[in-house]
Amino acid sequence: MNLREHDERYAEAMSALTSQPAVKEALGLPDDMVTVEGAKKFIWHVTTDERQYSRAIFDGDTLIGVITLKDISAESAHIGTWLGEQYWGLGYNEEAKSAVLAYAFNVLELKRVFAGAAKRNIRSLKAQEKLGYVTMDVGKRYPIDLITIEKITGEPCQLNVILRDNFLAQVAKR
Repeated sequence: MNLREHDERYAEAMSALTSQPAVKEALGLPDDMVTVEGAKKFIWHVTTDERQYSRAIFDGDTLIGVITLKDISAESAHIGTWLGEQYWGLGYNEEAKSAVLAYAFNVLELKRVFAGAAKRNIRSLKAQEKLGYVTMDVGKRYPIDLITIEKITGEPCQLNVILRDNFLAQVAKR
């Protein structure tokens, strides 16, 4: 697995992956966002918005997904990842998250990174729970951040958090 800066050349492959019914549904994407043009708009957005750090996830030379730190502030950000369905359950999510979280905590020096998912997205919530450094269901402690992701998704969500010290301690154990 390797992470690469986004490039418009990846739009067609990105569209093919996000067009997969299971991926499109899990992400709650409208039809216009899974087109090649929609992928180009996404790439433009994440490469021009200074409050985002986003990378294309590759296995060799094959695009398999995307990982993004969104709403980066002095202390926190939100992380989101998606993979093409054929790459689910193969460890790519954990590997990509570890790389981007290392960047978030070591380079950006953030204190916390939020992760969350729609409550109906059991697969994503289970994947987050498997990561030993995630504190699950912290919406009551961070209500503004929970409201933010619920506004974006338009549905009830569960908010989780990765605290810098927890992540770095887990990495040190490896």
